Amino acid sequence: MSTSPVILITGGSRGIGAATAWHAAAKGYTVCFTYLSGSEEAARVTGDITAAGRQAVALQADVRSEASILALFQQIDEQFGAISALVNNAATLETQMRLDTMDAVRMERIFSTNIIGPMLCAREAVRRMSTRRGGRGGTIVNVSSGAAKSGSPGEYVDYAASKGALETFTVGLAREVAEEGIRVNAVRPGFIYTGMHAKGGEPGRVDRVKALVPMQRGGQPQEVANAILWLLSEEASYVTGAILDVAGGR
Repeated sequence: MSTSPVILITGGSRGIGAATAWHAAAKGYTVCFTYLSGSEEAARVTGDITAAGRQAVALQADVRSEASILALFQQIDEQFGAISALVNNAATLETQMRLDTMDAVRMERIFSTNIIGPMLCAREAVRRMSTRRGGRGGTIVNVSSGAAKSGSPGEYVDYAASKGALETFTVGLAREVAEEGIRVNAVRPGFIYTGMHAKGGEPGRVDRVKALVPMQRGGQPQEVANAILWLLSEEASYVTGAILDVAGGR
């Protein structure tokens, strides 16, 4: 069992998730993070963290599957003990298109990863953290997107809608468990340089749209990770149900 606080980060092998894993390790967490298929990327993250004298483990899991999530939490329980922090970061989007060309299968893929998966992970975290259930409390941070505000017209309104749902869930769960020692917040990243944009069919999207940002630049994954770790920390002890924009003023 770990003597350090244990954090679970979903989708931690790249982008914002990987930056959060690095930052959490530096803050003294025992880091558990999931990956779906990028085993080489996951190995690089764990290798770099352990080389710095910190503890990290990569666990293959599919947040679209309740069975996979249950097995994930059981594995962490057995190896490290109950988690004290959860970052719901795993997400997906698909090729940019209008709603009138989307099919239901695509929408189901988006929502199963971006909202049902985080809800199931949060459920398992609450079952372990809640003082009502004998836990010691904890913190949850959900990673939303500026798309929840803009709606991403002509690009991926399904992704935007899933992130809007995640924000609503954040507020509702925060109020539901506020008396049980659990804080629940979200970050809302703007245009961040990650590989996610390539999945939408436009790898250079941030450079195209950065002029829309008051700070006139895209953000880096580490800048989002900094906000996530602040929300997890005792410095944010009176913050719950908040949606923190990390978007350069947009």
